[in-house]
Amino acid sequence: MLRSTHAGASLLTLLDDISVILDDVSVMTKVAAKKTAGVLGDDLALNAEQVTGVKANRELPVVWAVAKGSFINKLILVPAALLISAVYPPLVTFLLMCGGLFLVYEGAEKVIHRFWPHALPHDEEQNARRQANADETIDLVAFEKEKIKGAVRTDFILSAEIIVIALGSTASATLLERSLVLSILAIGITIGIYGLVAGIVKIDDAGLHLMEQEGVFKQKLGKLMFAAAPKLMKFLSIAGTLAMFLVGGGILVHGIGFLHHGVEDIADLTGIFESLTTTVLNGVIGFIIGAAVVAILTVISKIRGKDDTASSAH
Repeated sequence: MLRSTHAGASLLTLLDDISVILDDVSVMTKVAAKKTAGVLGDDLALNAEQVTGVKANRELPVVWAVAKGSFINKLILVPAALLISAVYPPLVTFLLMCGGLFLVYEGAEKVIHRFWPHALPHDEEQNARRQANADETIDLVAFEKEKIKGAVRTDFILSAEIIVIALGSTASATLLERSLVLSILAIGITIGIYGLVAGIVKIDDAGLHLMEQEGVFKQKLGKLMFAAAPKLMKFLSIAGTLAMFLVGGGILVHGIGFLHHGVEDIADLTGIFESLTTTVLNGVIGFIIGAAVVAILTVISKIRGKDDTASSAH
């Protein structure tokens, strides 16, 4: 009888402990989600932008392929973040800085290709994609693989930032609680982001479907959706590129002491616009650093090209 009572009390204690842990995890997950909200908006814009230029019948397969890559990214990042934070926390900051540098570089390259295309080496991949889109006999899957790889790389950096921010909000938690919070966020974010992306890229198809239905309201709504789809994609393309500078610039500014203090000092002078000023300055600094990296890599590429030409001539 005594053993039975003791076992029952132990079970109740265990259930109570589990309840407390789950309650703590729930609260910390909400806090972490709020702190990462800004990055999630950037993540959505960037991933929707990655699908632009893909044929309509290939949009969902591309989104699904990138989503699978995102799940794999988080499957790697969550255990790695937990391990690094336990063994050598400064390494997390260094890796984040590398990711920020990559983001501003990619963003600057997109802007320069758009406005000053002759300033960079000829983009063979872009021309090949255009030819493939124009030629129905060419299988676009091979071309899409490169686009998917680029999208998964970008997702890796944004996912890393989200996980690091979430990790920071659970600094006082136990390893089990941190693991649960990061896992819940990783799964929820991936499903939410790529579900929204899939919905966004199919707005025009939904509009066409409504236009074919009976009823004036459905047809008008369908026309509105169909007309809005390309404008929304264009907006998301611009927002995605801008997000690269804001997110990447923010990472770099926070990681470089004198830049961080300088931005804070200038932002303080703007009073109620302090937050907006900080965001703008992060974006401007991100673009400047990204353009500098593009310039350096372009010069190196040209020098190597000249050396290869000289070698082949001999």
